[in-house]
Amino acid sequence: MMNDRDIIELYWQRAESAISETARRYGSYCRRIALNILGNDEDCEECLNDTWLKAWESIPPQRPQQLDAYLGRITRNLALDKYRRTAAQKRGSGQAEAALSELSTCLPAATPTPEQALSDTALAELLQRFVATLPDTPRRIFVQRYWYLYPIRDIAAANRCSESKVKMSLLRSRSKLRELLEKEGVSI
Repeated sequence: MMNDRDIIELYWQRAESAISETARRYGSYCRRIALNILGNDEDCEECLNDTWLKAWESIPPQRPQQLDAYLGRITRNLALDKYRRTAAQKRGSGQAEAALSELSTCLPAATPTPEQALSDTALAELLQRFVATLPDTPRRIFVQRYWYLYPIRDIAAANRCSESKVKMSLLRSRSKLRELLEKEGVSI
């Protein structure tokens, strides 16, 4: 199996084998992300194809430092866009809806104004700082739930702990996040 540097070089050479090598190395990783959000194989396949196309279109000029994170972000964004477009609240495993509902108690509601766009950037930076302050296990649990949208049972299995421990960790992290946002003057 090729390493990331070699795969990226194939993109820069515009070799079509870059896509097949990417799919071979990161297909299951990206599939898991898309499936957690979309909940069905057909939409997941479409999302993966769009991910490979987006990677082809963006490398070059981009030269990602971490190909897995780069592809994961593309997959996640495409899957969330598809989720929103198809009003998937009633479909799939419901992980996106459940995770977003959990976070709704500590994040401000979105309003589409230019001022909000600036505020969203500041909020994203604040969230990044917050996640960086969490200890390893709570950070991993928080990211698995709210970035990758993993179900609670999968997070528990991956971290070799009980579902109740995962729920408690998430509750504590959300409480800390809420406190930080209030301290920073972000209205919830």
